[in-house]
Amino acid sequence: MGETSGIAHCLNHVGVSVPDIDAAIAWYQKIFAFTLIAAPADVQVDGSHFANLAGNICGPRFGGMKIAHMVTGDGVGFELFQFLGPEPERRADTMEYWKNGFFHIAITAADVDAKVAEIVAEGGVKRSEIWTLFPGEDIKVCYCEDPFGNVIEIISHRYEQALANRG
Repeated sequence: MGETSGIAHCLNHVGVSVPDIDAAIAWYQKIFAFTLIAAPADVQVDGSHFANLAGNICGPRFGGMKIAHMVTGDGVGFELFQFLGPEPERRADTMEYWKNGFFHIAITAADVDAKVAEIVAEGGVKRSEIWTLFPGEDIKVCYCEDPFGNVIEIISHRYEQALANRG
């Protein structure tokens, strides 16, 4: 294995599975002003380079996909995937926190109340109440879902502002 340089690595991108890529692009553009940098591309099971790459990653059940690339306001990539096979299934419980793995993304929005109201008005779900993260401080959080069942935490302050130097 190679040595690390001692420099902190940056989050490059997050990949999110959705049942309707066009609807998801429109929703994330409207709600969070994410920028579409590569329109949806079809990846079919056809022996092409990207089909072979996706099949290698996803395994033998891979039946094709559409993929689009977006970017957040601070330059983090946001990939949307619409898998074409096997038939997509929505999780019965989108907050399976007791299972290992990623269970939410967090997006900074200065006005949490307004952003949560917008999410709900545009087909999302408010999962939790809006909470003050630390008593006596103005850092707010709320867990929501996009219209496709993906869990999103809305937080009023950037990560390092909210959590650095807390001991």
